[in-house]
Amino acid sequence: MALPTAIRQWRPSRLGLKLFVIILSVNVAISASMFLAVSYSIDRGFLDYLNQAQERRATLLADGLVTRWETQQSWEWLEQSPERWPYIVRFELGQEHRDRPSPLGEARDFTLRAADDRFVVPPRSGREGSGSWHWLTLRSGDTHIGSLGFRPPREMMERMESRFLERQQRNLVLIVVSLGIASLLLAGGLSWWLGRRTRALAGATLRLTEGDYHTRLPERGRDELSRLARDFNVLAATLEASRDARARWVSDTAHELRTPLAVLRGEIEAMQDGIRPLNQENLSSLAQEVGQLERLVADLRLLSQSDAGALDIQLAPMDLSDCLASRLTDADRWLVESGLTLTEQIEPGIMIRGDAQRLRQLWNNLLDNSCAYTQPPGELRVTLTKSQGMAVVTWEDTTPGVPEGELARLTERLYRVEGSRSRASGGSGLGLSIASALVNAHGATLTPSSSTLGGLRWTLRFPLLAAD
Repeated sequence: MALPTAIRQWRPSRLGLKLFVIILSVNVAISASMFLAVSYSIDRGFLDYLNQAQERRATLLADGLVTRWETQQSWEWLEQSPERWPYIVRFELGQEHRDRPSPLGEARDFTLRAADDRFVVPPRSGREGSGSWHWLTLRSGDTHIGSLGFRPPREMMERMESRFLERQQRNLVLIVVSLGIASLLLAGGLSWWLGRRTRALAGATLRLTEGDYHTRLPERGRDELSRLARDFNVLAATLEASRDARARWVSDTAHELRTPLAVLRGEIEAMQDGIRPLNQENLSSLAQEVGQLERLVADLRLLSQSDAGALDIQLAPMDLSDCLASRLTDADRWLVESGLTLTEQIEPGIMIRGDAQRLRQLWNNLLDNSCAYTQPPGELRVTLTKSQGMAVVTWEDTTPGVPEGELARLTERLYRVEGSRSRASGGSGLGLSIASALVNAHGATLTPSSSTLGGLRWTLRFPLLAAD
């Protein structure tokens, strides 16, 4: 069973195969295009190069022949010893020390005529037509002493093809084949590398969908795949945190529901056993527990509606200053009983789009938090101002405060700070979560911080109502 598993692990992915085919095809196309372009360039431009090279050699040979004629004052020495012609050509062209002459510098490619047009060196091919040769006039001073004929490269192409062109094309084929092999290796290596990383991502994604939120990908490099791996790890960590939070949420909710239910059951069993009498006082105690259950269920329902985006809220133009001032006035007795002194500074006439009923619920939750957790005698300071197009509400109280590391978690559901602001003061632990949901429903923000009074400060920012 080990061999099939290893084969499956090394099997290339579809993306890797596609990338391999694309890269290889592109490189083969480039190599073929380069081969055709270079071949065309050789066929078209090489003949011009040969013409220029042959003309330079003919000019060089002509200068040497003029010098030799001036020494002898005739061509008889060459007519009498025609076997010297190949050596003269090689000497004048600087090829006397070469084992093999240049393809453009062979003696049979040149011919020599005297001034009376008789051939001193007849053409080796026997073709004497002027159309087959190019001629250079030889002069010694003002005296016409003869003409040097040289064969144009077009006449030598068959011989050149068997030498230089075939050699160059063979080299070009070797280059193209080498490029093809390099392309094959490059495409194979790149497709394997990318396929391995995509297979790792696909495998991790599959494990993630199966609930394994501990899955992480290695983060190597700074390319897009590395950033994708980092994003995947962030997603996995978020899902893991969400799962843990959901588990805590269910556990805490069950605990919150179990506490009043246990009290109710104990009270009812005590009445059934005759331990406690069935009177108005005991029934009122049962009613209080039922009311706490109702409030807890209502809070849970509100939060679930907020999560689903189905929170019942009717936004309309309203006076935020009047809404806040009215609720604080109604809470005077509540604050006095909690031992808190209210200090308010509310700028009048600040208009926003809001729901008066939901905002009253928001103020109630903030009041409940301050009254429940602030040590008497204490102070509650509330201000409302305008700043940078926003209505800013500052809500702060006196000691005890909240550690800096706990501030960001205050709006988590069922979260309570260890210490003085704890469960001992009562409450379900959902009030600030509901406050945050109500603030978000108004398009506003709720930010906790430490108060200069020694306690907790909440800063609420509502968008101002745009003027018509």
